[in-house]
Amino acid sequence: MKLRIGQLALPFLLMALIVALLATHASGAGTLRVEHAWARATAGSAKVGAAYLTVFNDGTEMDRLISASSPLAAKAELHSVVMESGVMSMRPVEAVEVHPGEPVVLQPGGIHIMLMGLKRPLKEGETIPMQLAFERAGVVEFEVSVLKAGSMGPQSHGHDMQQKETPAHTH
Repeated sequence: MKLRIGQLALPFLLMALIVALLATHASGAGTLRVEHAWARATAGSAKVGAAYLTVFNDGTEMDRLISASSPLAAKAELHSVVMESGVMSMRPVEAVEVHPGEPVVLQPGGIHIMLMGLKRPLKEGETIPMQLAFERAGVVEFEVSVLKAGSMGPQSHGHDMQQKETPAHTH
């Protein structure tokens, strides 16, 4: 009796698929989505920018946003604006809790994503790729719309910035 290589590989491929599906389910994939992602256009020489967005947790368990990244920045950090002794300053934030049914809004003057070491200016009208990493859900990839410099968000431009709902998936 001759067995073909394909016949031998099939059980292993099925096992790999089952393991991948179980890992995805255990990580909480598909429960988080990002909407209204935007950034301000930057001046030609600027090496920093910021991104803002809303994270929704449609699952049943709290998750934590632990990092951000974009190929257009050498580094991306979660930051919060704080008032100390009458002076506003920014401080890095280790993580942001995302509770089920309670959207987390990253916005100017609050928690936001600092894009440091920009490789080029952010130009009005373009979209830039970004990723958020969560403890449970893994990585969410999405696009950030760049609005004009000084913008206070999509509402100030009359734009409907509804991003496609991007389910989390593990990398």
